[in-house]
Amino acid sequence: MLKPLADRVVIKMIESEETTKSGIILSSGSKEKPQIAEVLEVGPGEIIDGKEVKMTVKKGDKVVVNKYAGTEIKYEGEDLIIVRQSDILAIVE
Repeated sequence: MLKPLADRVVIKMIESEETTKSGIILSSGSKEKPQIAEVLEVGPGEIIDGKEVKMTVKKGDKVVVNKYAGTEIKYEGEDLIIVRQSDILAIVE
């Protein structure tokens, strides 16, 4: 598995549903990029200006991320994204 550095987090997007609540089926071209992801790996944090930046997310968390955040990569056949912790907007509980 990838081990992210500093305040970076490896996430995998959770597929969005293909039908809306009202039952309309969306074609793949009309679907928005999903915003909820699962955290696969978390970096150790970092020190900025002498202050430790602690990681508030952990492996297995479901998170909401900024739509266009991070760097998309393909690793061992999976589409993953590496984001900074600051690109994570919320933890889904």
